[in-house]
Amino acid sequence: MFNYIVWNVNPEIFHIGSFSVRWYGLLFALGFLVGQRIILHIFRKEGLPDDWVDTLTLYMVLATVVGARVGHYVFYEYPMFFANPWKWFKEMLLPPYAGLASHGAMVGIITGLYLFARSKKSISSGFLTGLSLPWPWQVVSFVWAT
Repeated sequence: MFNYIVWNVNPEIFHIGSFSVRWYGLLFALGFLVGQRIILHIFRKEGLPDDWVDTLTLYMVLATVVGARVGHYVFYEYPMFFANPWKWFKEMLLPPYAGLASHGAMVGIITGLYLFARSKKSISSGFLTGLSLPWPWQVVSFVWAT
């Protein structure tokens, strides 16, 4: 009798004037906050500086949002790129912003982690203590652990 689920959720939680809070944005923000707390716990346990968590959070927020935005346009709006590249770039960069792709966010997150780890060339505490890895492998190990 019930062979299907009706999924008819309003994407908007509430709005004030023209500003609306949507479930997708709320869950993105909640994910960043929970992730920051988890990473802070891990960094403290590994003996890494607490101020790295703030920097890493900034990298992750920017990389996730930019990656998700670019991913949406690369994966879903590519016909527009071939028809009118200027319009494609303009719509991707200028408001109103609509469309995020989680697989683009994943690429952004990996890129952000790599850039963050690369900015911390001297990693000699926590899980890498006592390892004499050359610089590129320290970055790979740090990204993997993060």
